Amino acid sequence: MAPDSNPASTLAHAAPDNLICPANVIFDAPGIHDEIAQAIETAASEKGVREAVVTILSRALNSGRQAIADAFRADPFAARPTTRAYAWLTDQVIHQVLWVVKDRLHPLANPTEGEKLSLVAVGGYGRGEMAAYSDVDLLFLTPYKVTPWAESVIESMLYILWDLKLKVGHASRTIKDCIRLAREDYTIRTSLVECRYLAGDAPLARQLNETLWTELFQSTASDFIEAKLAERSERHRKQGGQRYVVEPNVKEGKGGLRDLQSLFWISKYVHGVTDTAELVRLGVFTQDEFETFVKAESFLWAVRCHLHLLAGRAMDQLTFDMQVEVASAMGYTDHGGRRAVEHFMQAYFRQATRVGELTRIVLTALEADHTKPEPMLLRLLTRRKKAKAPYAIKQNRITVADETAFLADKLNMLRIFEEALRTGTLLHPDAMRLISANLDLIDEDMRNNKEARRIFLDLMLKHGNPERGLRRMNELGVLAAFIPEFAPIVAMMQFNMYHAYTVDEHTIQCISHLAQIEREELIEELPVASGILRRGVNRKVLYVALLLHDIGKGRPEDHSILGAQIARKVAPRLGLSKKDCETVEWLIRYHLLMSDVAQKRDISEPRTVKGFAKAVKSVERLELLTVLTVCDIRGVGPDTWNNWKAVLIRNLYKATKDALQNGLEDINRENREAEAKRALRAALSDWKPKELKEEVGRHYGHYLQGMPLSAQVVFAGLLKDISDDEIRVDLMLDEDRDATRACFAMVDHPGLFSRMTGALTLVGANIVDARTYTTKDGYATAVFWIQDDDGNPFEESRLPRLRQMIMKTLQGEVVPGEAFKKKEIKKRERAFKVPTNITFDNEGSEIYTIIEVDTRDRPGLLFDLTRTLADNSVYIASAVIATYGEQVVDTFYVKDMVGMKYHSENKRQILERKLRHAITQVAERAGA
Repeated sequence: MAPDSNPASTLAHAAPDNLICPANVIFDAPGIHDEIAQAIETAASEKGVREAVVTILSRALNSGRQAIADAFRADPFAARPTTRAYAWLTDQVIHQVLWVVKDRLHPLANPTEGEKLSLVAVGGYGRGEMAAYSDVDLLFLTPYKVTPWAESVIESMLYILWDLKLKVGHASRTIKDCIRLAREDYTIRTSLVECRYLAGDAPLARQLNETLWTELFQSTASDFIEAKLAERSERHRKQGGQRYVVEPNVKEGKGGLRDLQSLFWISKYVHGVTDTAELVRLGVFTQDEFETFVKAESFLWAVRCHLHLLAGRAMDQLTFDMQVEVASAMGYTDHGGRRAVEHFMQAYFRQATRVGELTRIVLTALEADHTKPEPMLLRLLTRRKKAKAPYAIKQNRITVADETAFLADKLNMLRIFEEALRTGTLLHPDAMRLISANLDLIDEDMRNNKEARRIFLDLMLKHGNPERGLRRMNELGVLAAFIPEFAPIVAMMQFNMYHAYTVDEHTIQCISHLAQIEREELIEELPVASGILRRGVNRKVLYVALLLHDIGKGRPEDHSILGAQIARKVAPRLGLSKKDCETVEWLIRYHLLMSDVAQKRDISEPRTVKGFAKAVKSVERLELLTVLTVCDIRGVGPDTWNNWKAVLIRNLYKATKDALQNGLEDINRENREAEAKRALRAALSDWKPKELKEEVGRHYGHYLQGMPLSAQVVFAGLLKDISDDEIRVDLMLDEDRDATRACFAMVDHPGLFSRMTGALTLVGANIVDARTYTTKDGYATAVFWIQDDDGNPFEESRLPRLRQMIMKTLQGEVVPGEAFKKKEIKKRERAFKVPTNITFDNEGSEIYTIIEVDTRDRPGLLFDLTRTLADNSVYIASAVIATYGEQVVDTFYVKDMVGMKYHSENKRQILERKLRHAITQVAERAGA
């Protein structure tokens, strides 16, 4: 037996003591070696040997993984000993397999020079870092072309490893192949940066390592850095480009493990280091930065290891359901008004931010030393920006030329950001380091300094791109130091499907949208908000209100009320006048009001506009609130704002502005009904006088006021000469509202609204708004605005099937309730909990009771609610649907069977109980 082929003798004495649990508990190398030797002694064939080995090693592998998992669960942050343990366990298995294959299956008494074989671990496995189900990347290294013997060894090894259910990545190459392919392919080159000898011919593995350094790595550092930076940018783009993606990829995402690994690969390539700690001695890291690196790497690896264990497979995406499970596994708990998962994700995003700072600092420094210089002509033609003292421009980034002068005036901690915006440059890593190390200069004295206030406000108001300065200030800790009240919301995750960003990033996104509107980049998309800013508003109030609007989040209290209280202290400290402070406080207190009224109430109802106008009080506040609302909704996520919301906000703004300018008394049913009749007569001017009189006279006032004129014209056509047994349907695109409009006309009867709702939901339609009215001669006129699953109008090609299914359901051929029983909430969305709140409002409408149901959305919910109301003889006049991710607010304008409001407390309680029963009973079935 060759001396290096007996794993029991070569590795037992070398068992490490830095694993999550004792090495012999993970894998008893001598014992397993003896067990395998005994089992294969009696095996009659190669197949029998393989089966015996797989049986023993499968058991050992499972036992070892279990031991590691148990120890890790008991110490859930001990990532490094855990990743080392998984890699060591894999080493042991591979050594045993190689021994069996070389000594028992394909023994070679006198190997020639060409039959040497070295087994090398590459990539993450080569680095000695693995989670439970990480890939096992192997390089079978030969001196020359692979011989038949080596081919047999490799093939037999791979079959056994595959039978062990290991995910093996492999390549068979000579040293010359490795150099040639690594020169052509940066992925191969990167994997070889981390190659580690496992077993077989050790001198051959050493030769590979030496050749890589002398013939490839030493002369190509600048190319490698350039390639890795480009790869990093592309990877971030694919993962969404944001550090604060709601379901981040721990490995590939921005601020994830791959960023730290890229940093180490480049450092190793350039400096030849084998341990991150060496980067401190080389001046790449400061001691503090190295400690940050270790802490971030350990945290991210812990998360990844828990993900693998919980999923029972390789898993790197922190999906919503996994976030809850990982938070629990790592010991996070509910407290302070927030769920455990929210505390966990805040910790995750804070680590991701630190990874971002580190990689930016180190990679920029390495890039400066090793990237190719610009061509001379380009340097001569490019106009160089000049920075004021004590600053300088270095590598086209702003830095500090004189540290002593910089630190002598603490206001420079803010001025540097203003100078960066003025010169249009990014901060140099040296400047970032200096700022991060001296945050203690931003003290109470500086926060109350008049010049500091001016600089800070000018960062938002004077340079046209405030988001850039604010984001860098936030990442470096300056924003939280200058406004300590901002600190709790940094990297704060909101565990829902509605918000795409953390609270601090959402705030900066909102300010970015405001700046875009000011730069007149969104005139076509946002005509109202653009017009308001063009006419002029108090910009300082608007920017400060947006900066602070969510500052009260993350605590048990209503964040609007708490935020207003916090603003009462912060706004004066920023130097705002008493009047401006009051306006900022009011805007924060009511920053959700316009969005709620527009999306959850019927704007055609006179009392809706009256109530909103009374709350707003002035056109000045209305305009400020309108712009703030638009920026707030747009800042929630890339796809949150749409034409539907734009129309709702625009209509509420126009109606309220008109009321405030012309008097609230003008908003009454009689005036609006008369105007609506005039508009309908004008739209049907080609009708015969008798037909026109019949059409206008067959509708009640609330239909004429509440139904859009374009829909009234459609209904006029649908109702013309309709018979009692007919169902007429009109489907068409409503471009203004970014939805498909579905109009129904038929004889009215109890429960009809519910059946129409069921029909639409069955065909995959999301109902975003609905109105239903009954004519004086007993016909139902119902209009629904619907969208597909992507929030878009239905394509023309889908409308015939849509119409067919609607007709089948309305004619009783398909029963919606039965069909919904088969629909379930997706697994990844079940982790969301939304409390159910049901309210009754008899003041918000002159003739209807408003029932608002705020609960967890699920398939068929609207149908179940409307059916419950219908079963209890509730007449639904209109429904307004507002969806916020997994949360939905369904608002119904209703009357009882004799046309009265629900004034009786007893009746309201009975109705609420039945609605709650409908929600919970079916929610359990759907898996909510």
